[in-house]
Formats: sequence, C-alpha cells, structure tokens
Amino acid sequence: MSTRASASERAYQHVKRRVLRGGYDGGDLITEGQVAEALGISRTPVREAFLRLEVEGLLRLFPKRGALVVPVSAREIEEVVEARLIFERFAATKVIATGSHWGVADTMQAILERQQLAAEQGHADRFSDLDRDFHAALIAGADNAIVSQQYDLLRDRQVRMKITALLREPGRFDEILSEHRRLCALLGDGDIDGVHDLLGKHVSRTGQVVTNRG
Repeated sequence: MSTRASASERAYQHVKRRVLRGGYDGGDLITEGQVAEALGISRTPVREAFLRLEVEGLLRLFPKRGALVVPVSAREIEEVVEARLIFERFAATKVIATGSHWGVADTMQAILERQQLAAEQGHADRFSDLDRDFHAALIAGADNAIVSQQYDLLRDRQVRMKITALLREPGRFDEILSEHRRLCALLGDGDIDGVHDLLGKHVSRTGQVVTNRG
C-alpha cells in the first residue's frame, strides 16, 4: 500500500469511527484541515476519505466549507428496525425448527456474560460491539449465507444507533442486559412466540430512544 493510500485509509477509519461511535455528532461540520492536523497528514488523503464516507451516506460535502456529519434520520431508524426484525425473527424460527436453539442460546449467553463485564467497566464501545455479536450469533445459527451477508450490511447503522442510544439514555445498559437474558431463556425453551414478541420490543426500543420517542 502506498504512503498516500495508507494515509487515506487512516483518515477514513479515523473519521468513520468517530462518526459511528459518537465522537462527531450528527450535524457537526468537520474540515479537512482539522482531520489532517489530528493525524499529521496532508489534506489530500483526508479529502479522499471524505469522498468515501459521502458515498456511504455518513458525510455530506460542502466545497470550501467542510463535511457535515449526516444525522441519523427517523426514516433510517425505521428501516433498520424493520430489516433487523425480518432477519432475526426468521433466524429464531429456523433455529427452533431445526432443534439447534439450545446451542445457539448457549453461544448467545456466553457473549452476554462478556457484555455484562463491559457494562460494569463502563466500556460503551465494547458493549455495543458485543451487542451486535449477540444478535449476529442468532443470525449465524440460521446457517443461511445470504441472510448473514445482508445482515452484515446493517452493521455500521446498528453500531451508530446503539452508541447514540447508550449515550442518550445510560439506563439502557441495564435494560439491554435484562432483555438479552430473557431472549436467551426464551430461545433455549423453544418459545418462538415469546422470542418474536421480545425481539419486537427490544429492537424497536433502541430506535425509540434515538428519536426521543421512548
């Protein structure tokens, strides 16, 4: 990788992480100069990184002014919630139907224990990553490559929504852990109706917090 390409990748990862993890709020205006100075690089690779992030819908560029961090919209939240419920309810139905739900529930429980530790240590980023891993374990249990690939496309949006919700409502940590415990128990029992109902409340709740509706 060339020095310029490496610098561009560094700038891309730096800005993207800050956008997704709450280092930049929706509506913030950032400049090439700010990022270049922070990373000790020239503005050209930062400009390239900004262009990539604009394509991904995270930034909106304004020539000679900078880049606006695109806020999470109510429409985006609604679409992510709908997509997640389609995938996760499908996965739950399949793992119970195939009798693999005990093993999947055990895998999710192991992730939950690490998530509990992250909460106790106040590591919001780690907590959010493990939250995503918890739900991804359910998707993986369905053993459908296409569903897994499509679910992965939601990763960045899920992370951003989760971090925003945790920062906005710290009590959400305990709520999530409690709901995850119940999900593991319901899945282990093969209670498909209970799993579907709790998934609906659990996934929708994050969207409600982000949009200040909860």
